[in-house]
Amino acid sequence: MTAEMTYTGSDLLVQALRDEGVDTMFGYPGGAIIPVFDTLYRKHFNTLLVRHEQGAAHAAEGYAKSTGRPGVLMVTSGPGATNAITGIADAQRDSVPMVVFTGQVGTGAIGHDAFQEVNVLDLMTPVTKHTYQFKTTEKIPAVIHEAFALAKGGRPGPVVIDMPKDLMTGTVNELPDAKPAPAPAPRQADQATVEQVAKAFAEAKRPLVVIGNGAVGAGAEQEVNTLVHKFQLPFATTLLGLGVVPSEDEFFLGMGGMHGSYAANQALEEADFVLGIGVRFEDRFATKPDKFTPKATLVQIDVDPNEKNRNVNADFALEGDARAVLNQFLGAVESTTPHQEWLDQVAAWNQERPFAYQDDEGSFAPEAVIKEIGRQTQARAYVVTDVGQHQMWAAQFYPFTFPRQLITSGGFGTMGFGIPAAIGTQFAHRDDQVVLFTGDGSLQMTSEELDVASQYNLNLKVVLFNNQRLGMVRQWQDLFFAKRRAMTVLDHQPNFAKLADAYGFDYRDLDLNGDWQAQIARFLQKPGPGMLEVQVDPDHQAMPMIFPGNSNGELYDENYDN
Repeated sequence: MTAEMTYTGSDLLVQALRDEGVDTMFGYPGGAIIPVFDTLYRKHFNTLLVRHEQGAAHAAEGYAKSTGRPGVLMVTSGPGATNAITGIADAQRDSVPMVVFTGQVGTGAIGHDAFQEVNVLDLMTPVTKHTYQFKTTEKIPAVIHEAFALAKGGRPGPVVIDMPKDLMTGTVNELPDAKPAPAPAPRQADQATVEQVAKAFAEAKRPLVVIGNGAVGAGAEQEVNTLVHKFQLPFATTLLGLGVVPSEDEFFLGMGGMHGSYAANQALEEADFVLGIGVRFEDRFATKPDKFTPKATLVQIDVDPNEKNRNVNADFALEGDARAVLNQFLGAVESTTPHQEWLDQVAAWNQERPFAYQDDEGSFAPEAVIKEIGRQTQARAYVVTDVGQHQMWAAQFYPFTFPRQLITSGGFGTMGFGIPAAIGTQFAHRDDQVVLFTGDGSLQMTSEELDVASQYNLNLKVVLFNNQRLGMVRQWQDLFFAKRRAMTVLDHQPNFAKLADAYGFDYRDLDLNGDWQAQIARFLQKPGPGMLEVQVDPDHQAMPMIFPGNSNGELYDENYDN
C-alpha cells in the first residue's frame, strides 16, 4: 500500500515560485517563517540572505529595475514587515514589479497583539498595488499567481502577500491545479484620439518628445527610437527615462526638470507640441504646473488612467501601454511639417549652455570622475546611485546607452537605496559591470549590506563621493536658508578605509596628485568588490537648478550666471 503524498503550504509556495520562473529571492528569516525557510533550504531554492529587511526590498528593486522581471523578497512578521516598508513604498512610486512575502502569526492569534504581530494589510495598502493574506492552504498557488500577474500588469508595482504561520505548515493531499496567468495583450489607446493627436503633431513646427519611466516599463525603446529618427525629433527625458535612446544621440537635449539641462528646459518652454511617453509630469520635472509647456499642445501617454491630468493638464491623454500606443501613433502619422529651424534652435541651446562644472582646488570635481568612469566602462556599466547631489551628477554626466541601465530611486528619493539595489542588480547580471555612485551620508544608511557583496564576491564597484556633508540638503540651506547648515555637516565620520576592509572590499583613495585616470582603471579592473573614495569640496554644487516656484525656463546655473 502506497502512502498518500501530502504537501505543506510552504511546498506549494516554492512550487508556485518555480512555476513563475523566479530564480532569485532576497530574504531575512524570523520566527513566523521558520517553516517556510526550512522548505526553501530543503528544496534548494535560491534565497539570498541580506543583513536588514530594508536591504531585501531595495535588492529586489535593483533586480527588478534592471531586468523588468518581478523582484521577490520574504521577511518575517512584525518588525520584519515594517522594516521592509520603505523599499516597498519606493517600488510603488517608481512602478517596480515586486512580490513581497511577509510572515504572520497563526490565524488564531491574529488580532490579539501576539508576539511580532502587526496588521500588515492595513500598513501596506497605501504603498502597494494590492495586498493579500492567505486564507486556506490549498489556495496558496492561486493567490501567488494572481499576485505576480498583478505586479507585472498595467502599471507595474509591488504586491504584498501575508502568510499566517499555520497555513504554511498546513497540508493538502494533492497539488492544486493553478498555473501562472498568461500575459494580457498590451492595452491600446482610443484610436480616434490617436488620430487627433497625429493631426496636431503633423502641423507642429516645434515638436518635442519627453521620454519617461513608462517607456522603459513597456519595453518601447524600439518604437521611441523609430519615432525620434523617422521624424527627426528633439527629445528630453526624465531621470528614469535615461537610456531609452542613447545620450549621445544627435537629437538628445538632456534630462529636463529641476536639475536638467538648459536645452531641455528651454525646449519645454518654447515647444508647440510636447509628446510625453510614460511621464507623470511630477513636481521635479514640471516645476510650476500652471506654467508648464505654456505654448504647447501637451499629450500624455500613460498606462495608468489615474495619472491623467493629475499633475498637469494635458490637451490629450492617450491611455494605454506606451509601446502599443506608439505603434498606433506611428501608423496614424502620414506626414509632418518641416521643422529645421527648430532643430537649429535646440542645437544652439545645447551648444550655448551644456552641462558644466567647476574644478575645485585640492579636491576632485565629481562630474569629471563620473565622465571618466563612463569612458572606461565604454558607457556599458549598470549605474546605480543613492539619492542626493551625486545622483544628479551621475544623471548628467554618465553616457547612458540602453534602457534599465540607470538604477536609482526616482519618485521617493530614498537614501540608503544604493548598496542593496546595486547588489540586486549585480545578482541579476553577474557577468556585467555594476558601478554604484554614493555619498558619505547615503552609504552609512545601509552599509551593513556591503557584507552581502563580500560574501558572494560580487564584482561590485562602489564610488564614494565624500564631501563631509548631506550635500543636497546643505545646498538648499545655503541657497534658501542663509547658509544655516542645520544637521548637514558630517564632521565626525567613520574611517571608510577600515570599514571597507572590515567588509572585505578592496579600498582605494583617489589621489589628486597622481595619475587618477590610471588609478580608476586599476580600481575597475581588479575583480571582486571594491570601494573608491573620492574627496569632494564640501561646497560643490549640483547645477543647474530651478528654484522653488520657478518654471522650467527659469533655470539658474552658477557656471554661467555668476
